[in-house]
Order: sequence, then structure tokens, then C-alpha cells
Amino acid sequence: MSISQDEFKQALRRWASGVTIVTTKAGDGQLLGMTVSAFSSVSAEPPLVLVCINQNSTSADAIIESGVFAVNILEAGQADLSGSFASSKTPEERFAEAQCSEGVTGAPLLDGCTANLDCALVQKVQAGSHWVFVGEVQAVRSQDGAPLLYFDGGYRNIQQ
Repeated sequence: MSISQDEFKQALRRWASGVTIVTTKAGDGQLLGMTVSAFSSVSAEPPLVLVCINQNSTSADAIIESGVFAVNILEAGQADLSGSFASSKTPEERFAEAQCSEGVTGAPLLDGCTANLDCALVQKVQAGSHWVFVGEVQAVRSQDGAPLLYFDGGYRNIQQ
């Protein structure tokens, strides 16, 4: 028995997730990034994470080409930044709204995040319409702060 895309999406709206922006640097030096909620840790030894990105994305092509990406875990006050990187804005417009520095891999690290994971691509797996990228974390940067969450079609904050 098969379910519809709408049923599947409706069920997934019930999953609260952290919000990340995955960034990379194309071969021509262009910075690329997109908002991603499909992120998970995989292993502590070696330190591995995964992200899922649509195969039609220019960011996916750049990650394959460059072999690097960063996972920027957003802080509660960064909902506007998440919205910008999820919009149809150009990469230049997106990065004009963000402060960033270059990680050890060359991937851009966004400032103000609760954590940045600078990764080297070690595996890619095609799964439906997406690539599952597994990256070995080469460097981390973290700071205190409440995470930005996404639940039921909207941004949420943890009440402390």
C-alpha cells in the first residue's frame, strides 16, 4: 500500500528539527548555501555527519565538485537568515545578509551560529530525489545559545 506525497509531508510536519544552513564553495570561488533540516550525526569515531540535499540543487553539484561543505547550526535569533537561504534569492544576495569566515576546508562558516561543522565529503548516496552526503568533520566551532527549531511549518524556540 502506497501513501501520497501529501500524507507523507503532513506526517513529517509533526517532527521537530533543528535548522541548519549547509554551505560550500564552488570551484570558481562562488559561495553557495541553502537551508536544510535533514541533518544528523552519524558517528563519533570518526566524526561523521550527514545532510540530504535535492539532486537538482546547485549546492549539491558544488559539494560534489569541491568535496567540502559546512553545516551551520542556527541560533534562535537567526530565523530571517534561514528564510533568506531557503528563498529564491541569488547566492550573492543570501551571503550579503550573512557574516562568514572561511573554514579549514575552504567552506564558508556563518557567524553567530550555535555550531559550525566544517566537513570533507567522504560518501554520497543517491536516495530518491536527493543526495545523502556524509562528511567527516575536520573542525568545529561552537558557542552557547538556544537553537532555532522548525515544527509544523514554522520556526520555534525552546522556552527555558
